[in-house]
Amino acid sequence: MLQTNNYSIVLLIQLMLLTFDLFVNSFSELLRASPVIQLVLFIIQDIGTLFNLFIFLLMLFSTYVFQVGLLSLLLERFRTLILLSVLYLFVSISLHAWIMNLRWLNSDHYIWTDGLQVLFVIQRLTAVLYYYFYKRTAEYLGDPRLYQDSQWLREAFARARQL
Repeated sequence: MLQTNNYSIVLLIQLMLLTFDLFVNSFSELLRASPVIQLVLFIIQDIGTLFNLFIFLLMLFSTYVFQVGLLSLLLERFRTLILLSVLYLFVSISLHAWIMNLRWLNSDHYIWTDGLQVLFVIQRLTAVLYYYFYKRTAEYLGDPRLYQDSQWLREAFARARQL
């Protein structure tokens, strides 16, 4: 069970990873003259997004709701974040690979294709949704009702048994 002290540390780590992700999204284009640094930042950003997804899943699996077998209730409630996280990771990796492929040898030239611009906009829009839903969900997972027996959980369990 996740205790208050541990939850604060986990939440801080999650928010730091989100802040770093936002930082890389905001300022990575300023480093196009140095492709090695940009590549390292992109790799760390993608690993951070993966870590955030793992941390979220670990927090989900440590809830009492999961332990009593109501995985469907959790998946229903957090489906949007799971799908957005996977989509954001896929779009980010695609954008990073395309940028590095186009600019690796021509880092002093400004290369910006129509397809790259579309993918860039999609990645940034997905990032905004990802940040919002991730932060909202991370704070919601701090709700003590998810970690102890309660009346709404018993009702949900009874509904699941009837199906």
